[in-house]
Amino acid sequence: MAGPINWLSQVASVTKFGLLGIPRRLGSVLAALIGIAGVVGVLVAVLSMAVGFRKTISASASPDAAIVLRSGADSEMVSGFSRDNTRVIADAPGLARDTNGALASSELYVIMDVPKRSTGTRANVPLRGVERPAFKVRDHFKIEQGRAFEWGKNEVIVGVGAEKQFAGLEVGDKLKVGQSEWPVVGVFSAGGGTAESEIWTDATLLQQAFNRGDSFQSVYVKLASAGAFDKFKDSLTTNPQLSVQAMRQTDYYASQSQRVSQLITGLGYSVAVLMAIGAIFGALNTMYTAVSARTREIATLRALGFGSASVIVSVMLESLAVALAGGILGGTVAYVCFNGFQTATMNWNSFSQVTFAFDVSASLLIQGIIWAAMIGLVGGLTPAIRAARLPISAALREL
Repeated sequence: MAGPINWLSQVASVTKFGLLGIPRRLGSVLAALIGIAGVVGVLVAVLSMAVGFRKTISASASPDAAIVLRSGADSEMVSGFSRDNTRVIADAPGLARDTNGALASSELYVIMDVPKRSTGTRANVPLRGVERPAFKVRDHFKIEQGRAFEWGKNEVIVGVGAEKQFAGLEVGDKLKVGQSEWPVVGVFSAGGGTAESEIWTDATLLQQAFNRGDSFQSVYVKLASAGAFDKFKDSLTTNPQLSVQAMRQTDYYASQSQRVSQLITGLGYSVAVLMAIGAIFGALNTMYTAVSARTREIATLRALGFGSASVIVSVMLESLAVALAGGILGGTVAYVCFNGFQTATMNWNSFSQVTFAFDVSASLLIQGIIWAAMIGLVGGLTPAIRAARLPISAALREL
């Protein structure tokens, strides 16, 4: 055991001398630390957008809920049903029911042009016409301000996300729908789901305002249980009166989030890789500076019997310590500045805005620390090898 213990003692001693010498090299160390912090901060911040977006989309889904679209449609925008179709769907087995009938809401989905609060630029916001069961089909629906709209009246309610991100959607404001202005009478929440990005009203009145006749684009349903989905789906797909596809809401919303999530994630990693390359050069410069400043010290230690392996490991550990400090700093800044930050982005499947919050999760912070560690190890490897190979006699003559 004496050998390993002696080797570890050597590594600890050399590493201690290196860390104590950081104040003499503060400029280069800070440059490397800030560079690595920038990489981690940008990576975590950008990826937290994708995590927050997926979280918002998944919050919209319930295991005992489904959505029905026209066969071949990949979103509500390109789907369509007649009133007769929706009645057949509502009569299908497997649906939850209350005293008023099946919990199935036939819905109309249109786009409104609404200015953003922050910039004033126009954005597409979903205006959804719903039927009475809509409030029971969605889990966690709750009026937060004002009241629900009255059926048969030109009134709207808005999701909390839409109210925060877009102008003119506060209770008491008026929204131009078709040729008239409809008052905003309430603000609602829906458990953090995409419904909070929408404006809701009576489907019948929305059909009239946009001359849609008696047509709908989707049917949202609550199942009797999560296990009733197959029974419900089979009854629809085998019915010759219909040409539809039924999907669990979990599957539907997962497909809706895929394109945006992939775009954001790809952008985040691309930017992080480019920045990481620069950070590696910064770490290389820092550690080469450290080795140059400690030439006599390293040579003396080698002359006293310290092995080259202990010198390599100690330099790598010093580089790793600087990198981890930078990673922790970058992750902390990203968490403080972006976690919970509300924004909106385009859902390319529906061509409408979805409001969501950045989510700097623990897994993202760990991933950022791992990136920092990798940068530190790569940046410290070459200087560490150089230090270990430094000829003792030549190093001593330098001073």
